[in-house]
Amino acid sequence: MIEVKDLHKGFGNVKVLKGITTSFQPGKTSLIIGQSGSGKTVFLKSLIGLHTPESGTISFDGRVNTQFTKLEKRQWRQEIGMVFQGSALFDSQNVQDNVMFPLKMFTNQSKTEMLDRVNFALDRVNLKNSNKKLPAELSGGMQKRVAIARAIVMNPKYLFCDEPNSGLDPQTAIVIDNLIKEITDEYNITTVINTHDMNSVMEIGEKILFLKNGKKAWEGSSNEIFKTDNEAVVDFVYSSNLFKKVREAYLNEKK
Repeated sequence: MIEVKDLHKGFGNVKVLKGITTSFQPGKTSLIIGQSGSGKTVFLKSLIGLHTPESGTISFDGRVNTQFTKLEKRQWRQEIGMVFQGSALFDSQNVQDNVMFPLKMFTNQSKTEMLDRVNFALDRVNLKNSNKKLPAELSGGMQKRVAIARAIVMNPKYLFCDEPNSGLDPQTAIVIDNLIKEITDEYNITTVINTHDMNSVMEIGEKILFLKNGKKAWEGSSNEIFKTDNEAVVDFVYSSNLFKKVREAYLNEKK
């Protein structure tokens, strides 16, 4: 479980995060949404320790990350999996070496043990026997699956995804969404996703955190977002005619 209490973060005179309090539960896919400039990226980078908050706390199962010793921070890093926007694979390394990278960095496993773990992760994302392929030989969706395999190869407790569907066609985006959801359920991971993809919000949003101007403007589930009267959420989520019709149909059905 991740607990965030009264989080503030700024750069110079610009205040980006303004007192955010929320929590993310194990075994749930939690999505962060909001307009560009709402603070989503700074919030995600604060969660994974790339930004240090000015005030407030971020706790991982009761452990405040800014209070870790050097050893505790290294151990905590091993509990985190990260899927970057654009996959962020090493172009000069094949799939096997890309996925093995965290194991080489953080463990003392033998080559055989690491290879067994790599093959397990690749099989889990339906990329069995793709070890020797280079990223350039893979489609965008396959690259994202390699990135997910790399993120889960250490069997993380916490999984963070930054725009995992960026650049993907709608059908492939659904595949990636479903894969992340399945892995979250299967391994009881605390999963937090930054996204602009409203299909992801509706399909896998067990918890949705809506940020506006650096503040928590709303939070709830994908079912609750249909019913909310929060003007900022309605304007943002239902800016497309398709989602407006979906919401209207849902509300009419409930009358």
